[in-house]
Amino acid sequence: MNKSVDPKRRSYWLKTLHEWHWISSALCLVGVLLFSVTGITLNHSSQIEAKPVVVTLKAILPADQIATMSAIPDDANIPLPDQLREWLAREMDIRVGQRIGEWSDTEVYVSMPRAGGDAWMSINRGSGEVEYERTDRGWIAWLNDLHKGRNTGTAWNWFIDVFAVACIVFSVTGFFLLQLHARQRPLTWPLVGLGFLVMLLIAILFIH
Repeated sequence: MNKSVDPKRRSYWLKTLHEWHWISSALCLVGVLLFSVTGITLNHSSQIEAKPVVVTLKAILPADQIATMSAIPDDANIPLPDQLREWLAREMDIRVGQRIGEWSDTEVYVSMPRAGGDAWMSINRGSGEVEYERTDRGWIAWLNDLHKGRNTGTAWNWFIDVFAVACIVFSVTGFFLLQLHARQRPLTWPLVGLGFLVMLLIAILFIH
């Protein structure tokens, strides 16, 4: 802002920008900490030792469940029947939800990827044999998947979008606050330029 700007107008913009800046910073605080920490863990993922824990379960479906499955076409592209999902949740503590099964003439396969791990289930349509395997790669892998939005569901993906908008508001209001205070702080723009220049040089010289 130059010297010709009305002091009342300048005061109004200072107050408005400070208000938006602190609101967006409050909204972003925990998210920025999370994404900063997971940025470090992702950058050094090969150096962080992880010991996956694998759980395997097996069972045989009752005759009525096998009969229900036999009525489903081989090339179906549908979730498991409600009664089967209820049985799996009750007897094996497996919650499949509305995931689509891959149906063939011999089996149905359900992939159940999740943040920080993986899981799958296979059901033999003839014998009713159920095989389930769940892999847990630990809480660091879980946090890393939150950072990437990998297998985290719709709600978390919406959170990332809203968080990104709040960060943009925080950055833009911060930029205009720098502009308003730049006259009293001569190092403002050299420091901003230095931050941009360091990032640009590293990207040009060291990223191949």
